[in-house]
Amino acid sequence: MNTADTKSGKEPIRLFRSDLLEFFTHIHPAVVAAVYLPLILVLLVFGTLQRAPGGIWAAALLWAAGLLIWTPAEYLLHRFLFHFTPRTPRQERVSFLFHGVHHAQPMVKTRLVMPPAVSLPLAGLFFLLFRLLFLLIPGGYAEAMILSSGFLAGYLSYDMLHYAMHHFNIKSGYVQKVRRNHMRHHALTPDKRFGVTTVFWDRVFGTYVEE
Repeated sequence: MNTADTKSGKEPIRLFRSDLLEFFTHIHPAVVAAVYLPLILVLLVFGTLQRAPGGIWAAALLWAAGLLIWTPAEYLLHRFLFHFTPRTPRQERVSFLFHGVHHAQPMVKTRLVMPPAVSLPLAGLFFLLFRLLFLLIPGGYAEAMILSSGFLAGYLSYDMLHYAMHHFNIKSGYVQKVRRNHMRHHALTPDKRFGVTTVFWDRVFGTYVEE
C-alpha cells in the first residue's frame, strides 16, 4: 500500500486478510440507522404497552432518562475502552481494530460509525444492566425496554453526529462547537476531549481543554 495514500486517507488501511471480514469493517451510516431505528421503536412500543394504563408520562421520563444516560456512557466508553493503554502486542492489535484505525485515518467515510457486529453485543450488555436495575420492581422488564430505547436513541444520535462531524464542514451552531472540540481531540489532544455529543463530562472529569 502507498504510504502517502494511507496517511492522506485516500486508501483505507486493510485490517483483515479475509475479504469477507474486511468488507464488514466498512459501514455506511444508513446501515446503522436501518438496524437501530426499528429496534428503538420496538423497545419503546412494547415497553410502553406493557406498562399499566396511565403510565405514558412515566414512560416518557424513562425514555428521556435513557437518552441522558447515554452521554456519560459515551464519554466513559471512549475514554476507557477505545483509548485503553495496551500492554501486549495482542492488546495493541485489538486497540487498533476498535479505535486506533479511526485515529490513523479519521476522514475515511466508511469507518466513521461502529459496525453493528460490535455495537449490538454492547447494546445487549447495557440492556442486561438496565434489567438488573429494575429486577426487584414488578413489571421491571418493561421499564428496562423503555430505558434501553432512549439509551439506543442516544447512541444512534452519537453515531450520526460523529459521521457528520467528519463528513460535513459544519460552520455554525452547537454542532459546530462540538465538532471543533472533537477535531482537536484528533489533531491535538488524543488523551483529552473524549465527549463527542457534549463537552459536559469532559468538564466534570477534568479532560476538557480550554481554547
